[in-house]
Amino acid sequence: MTTPWDDFFNQKIKQTFEDKKEILDIGGGLRILENKGNRYNHNRAWIKEYLGKVNYRILDPVPDYHPDIIGDIHNLPLENESLDAIICIAVLEHIENPFKAFAEMYRVLKKGGYCFIYVPFLYRYHADKGYYGDFWRYTEDSLKYLSKDFSKIEIQNVRWPLETWIYLSPLGKKKFFNKLARFLDKLAHKQNSKQTSGYNVFLIK
Repeated sequence: MTTPWDDFFNQKIKQTFEDKKEILDIGGGLRILENKGNRYNHNRAWIKEYLGKVNYRILDPVPDYHPDIIGDIHNLPLENESLDAIICIAVLEHIENPFKAFAEMYRVLKKGGYCFIYVPFLYRYHADKGYYGDFWRYTEDSLKYLSKDFSKIEIQNVRWPLETWIYLSPLGKKKFFNKLARFLDKLAHKQNSKQTSGYNVFLIK
């Protein structure tokens, strides 16, 4: 059985690849190409069937992981309103200025363009020394504020409170304990809790 956050992710990514043509993956967080990005996620292989129908490119600030474009999210090397969609997964906690990053993503998107984001809230410190720091955590309030220029925002929390706590603990390495915690969260009607690991966000310009 899939989770609400997985369903949200799959629905919005599918919608993006079906509706849009010029798609930029900032940081390569989709992890759907073995030869690009620092990790490959075989569970997302289903997205590959769309690649022949779109211009999917990866942007990263360094050449280490073979991106299509080398550039900084604070100053995207792209023209105004030149993209149909942006994907930005697990990037915004690692940047110095999220206000500038949101402004840049908004700038390069066409009117009606999509932006899919994942950000952490209650999550472990995970800098990569010499590559990126770990600067920020995001609440639902901060996401709404940063996205205020967009015409539409949808937010889905990722994990509920007890599962978030279990996930951060040594017990989180065992799927059984995560599933048990999720069941107890659901039993306690915690599905809309703001005490969450993070957020999937879907924006329309």
